[in-house]
Amino acid sequence: MDTREGTFDNASVRDAAATWFARVQAQSLNVAEQAEFEAWRAGHPSHEAEYQWLVNLWSATDLLPKERLQALCEVPVTPIKRRSVLGFGLAASVLAMAGGSLVWSQLQSSSHYQASFATVSGERRTVTLPDGSAIEINSRSQLQVNFEPAQRTVVLQQGEAMFNVAHDTDRPFVVLAGPGQVTVTGTRFDVRHEGGQAQVAVESGSVRVQGADSAARVNLTAGLGTVINAQGQVAAVQPVNTEALTAWRKGQLVFNNASLAEVAAEVSRYRDQPLHVSTPALGQLRLSSVFKTNDTQALLSALPRILPVAIRNRADGSQEIISAK
Repeated sequence: MDTREGTFDNASVRDAAATWFARVQAQSLNVAEQAEFEAWRAGHPSHEAEYQWLVNLWSATDLLPKERLQALCEVPVTPIKRRSVLGFGLAASVLAMAGGSLVWSQLQSSSHYQASFATVSGERRTVTLPDGSAIEINSRSQLQVNFEPAQRTVVLQQGEAMFNVAHDTDRPFVVLAGPGQVTVTGTRFDVRHEGGQAQVAVESGSVRVQGADSAARVNLTAGLGTVINAQGQVAAVQPVNTEALTAWRKGQLVFNNASLAEVAAEVSRYRDQPLHVSTPALGQLRLSSVFKTNDTQALLSALPRILPVAIRNRADGSQEIISAK
């Protein structure tokens, strides 16, 4: 039985997904068109399901010889009733015809691939790359992907992302995050780029971390992390709680003896308006608790019951943590 039951009854959804897919791979969307694309994906579960099926289909083409893939794409398009080997070939034909030669050139070689991804406040998103690697992108993040025959590169311009990298010893996967560079062949790790520095934590496997302008480097294995400062200096390796650091993937904010200044900065990532702390001294208060990323107001409601603070609304619509009187 087709896992996308019901979507094949709507040819317009399938056609729209193929068209958007081709345009995204061509990087031909302007800001307004990108917003239109995101609205289309969120408009109905079948839209996202159909689009993701094309993404997965594209990734799967790496497993087929070039000649076989081209032969599949020459199969005439007929109504698809269920996913099978024949259905795979027909879907590839739909994809090639919808995107024209542009998509076909992408299908021929996933070693050449470019794409940009971004999330807004409160949004989390998972993308699958042509090599099978997956990136979970946290709120308020931006990144660019560039695949070449000898290297797979991601530039994390800002924000945070969790990488699940497909193993490929011949083509290392490199993440550039401000002053830091992370190189792997296959592993799971989290990278955060904010405030001019980069933070790396490894969940499984191993990575090499170095400053972008420095020969200094360290190797990290599961449960270890480091920080690269704005000058490109790599800190000593430290044990880290990867479950807490990546709790955002489950929609959670985990604070373990965090300063109130750190709490405010983290909460601000999930709000339209930033959260302020009135004084540096107040920002040194410590907090240990767990909250939901999609309900930061609950955190603000709880703070006065945990710490000697109050919440004040500012004229610009933002909120501020002040000392309780």
